[in-house]
Amino acid sequence: MTANTTTVSLKVNGTLHELALRPWVSLLDALREHLDLTGSKKGCDHGQCGACTVLCDGKRILSCLTLAVMKDGAEITTIEGVAPDDQDGLHPLQRAFIEHDAFQCGYCTPGQICSALGLLLEGKARTREEVKELMSGNLCRCGANRGIINAIMQVKDESAVAWSSPRSASAAVAAPELSIPPALGDEQP
Repeated sequence: MTANTTTVSLKVNGTLHELALRPWVSLLDALREHLDLTGSKKGCDHGQCGACTVLCDGKRILSCLTLAVMKDGAEITTIEGVAPDDQDGLHPLQRAFIEHDAFQCGYCTPGQICSALGLLLEGKARTREEVKELMSGNLCRCGANRGIINAIMQVKDESAVAWSSPRSASAAVAAPELSIPPALGDEQP
């Protein structure tokens, strides 16, 4: 550690990293430039496009607007960490994006998938309109929005509705099937 750096501990995709960073380094730059995780994209660098979306302790955040030092000790999941270690290596959301042609150029896809996973894990999206609203911060300039929403709805509809016990975000992300917490007031099956 030099005079102008701070040690930041981040658990990224299940691996603990100790980074010596300058205090003004964004989480996005820490991921891309210090850990070589280039799946999260620098689109606008102003928090307006969502291409940099990652999960932090299971919640969606814009990594371009987040200083890495603010997340010391946090658990970060990037697009590189969402897939389970199974035979095809894809998360159900990634499979659904392929099935629904939910990408064209692919630049926004990592942020779209992380945001979609986050909103499903947060249990906020119950209807198609809510999914559209909650995904409105992630822009697709190619016009794949219909496929993106269809993919999210497919995974939401195919997923279990109740959690048997609280799980960490990393366990839910890595699970072959996605568990979605019920909304308040929903009856349990």
